[in-house]
Amino acid sequence: MLRTNLEWALAKLTVDKTLLFLYAAVYLCWGIAMNEFGTLAKIAGFTHWWQVLTCYWLYMIPVSLLLRDLPVHAQYAYGLVAMGFLEFAGYALKTSYAFPDNILERAFSPQNFSLGMALFFALYFPAGNWGVSALYSTINRRAR
Repeated sequence: MLRTNLEWALAKLTVDKTLLFLYAAVYLCWGIAMNEFGTLAKIAGFTHWWQVLTCYWLYMIPVSLLLRDLPVHAQYAYGLVAMGFLEFAGYALKTSYAFPDNILERAFSPQNFSLGMALFFALYFPAGNWGVSALYSTINRRAR
């Protein structure tokens, strides 16, 4: 069974270079924009700039690739689990920081901040897969 799951995962992660480039470009831009927005709005951010690369490229792209053929609700549900672990680890290890008394903490309480972040960022998986798929389809149509 482990071998079957590993084979399934490797097959999902083995993709065309163009598709992988699109994921890398889209998620990098998205990550930089969200980190900048979170910092400027004094909500939350990464401790170091390069964490955009590790989070978005080394974590979120593989998760997106594994989830890309699932229905939207399943992508969101599995993405929520993935983001829950990422948010928990980021704040526990202090590689992410939340600004004190930020707008989300005021609206939902400090105890619900990480949960709210995970609920929001789980949308990245179905939205990212949809957006990259649309770009990829457009590029492939024009190449014909």
